[in-house]
Amino acid sequence: MKAFLGAVYANSQETLARWAAIGPSSKRGRKFASFGDRSIIMWPPTTIFNEEFISIGSHTMIGQHVALSAGMMPGQLCVTSPVVRIGDRCLIGRGSGIVGHFSIDIGNDVWTGHHVYITDQNHGYEDISRVISQQTQPERAVRIGDGSWLGHGSIVLPGVTIGRHVVVGANSVVTCDLPDYSVAVGAPARVIRQFIDGTWLSIQKPPSQ
Repeated sequence: MKAFLGAVYANSQETLARWAAIGPSSKRGRKFASFGDRSIIMWPPTTIFNEEFISIGSHTMIGQHVALSAGMMPGQLCVTSPVVRIGDRCLIGRGSGIVGHFSIDIGNDVWTGHHVYITDQNHGYEDISRVISQQTQPERAVRIGDGSWLGHGSIVLPGVTIGRHVVVGANSVVTCDLPDYSVAVGAPARVIRQFIDGTWLSIQKPPSQ
């Protein structure tokens, strides 16, 4: 009996999650700047606001418990549109956060692991007499090229351009541009391999100063 009730509960939860998911024809989906065919934001999300400044391509899946936002608070009028663009055939892993204020452009066929964080805004620290929350919050555009993969727990910081077909290792922190067809790992992330002129080249770590 317990197993039967457990199965009924599990099935009902799965059914409700499918019904609550956000798609292009749902009431919530129609609020987005664009929401491509056969794309889905799985239920439950963590945070979604200012959808009118967010564009999602077709055949893209955004996992559960993802934070997806434009601006700092609901109802904010953003200066660019879309602030966040996610391309076609993308997969955004569970528990990830994509928080845009100016411009985050994610290309086609970009996949991420779980708990990846991407932002185009950071906190300034020019005046040590003021608390961090009251200081400037500079915004710099972020771009992630087609076909790239961001490993579990990786972080992409403002001003970064990640090229096409780039692999970012798990738990890496991307603070600078990464070239096409490369593999980068670490905090801060550095390129350890790159495909150049038909050959994979290993990039040696420079000696410590």
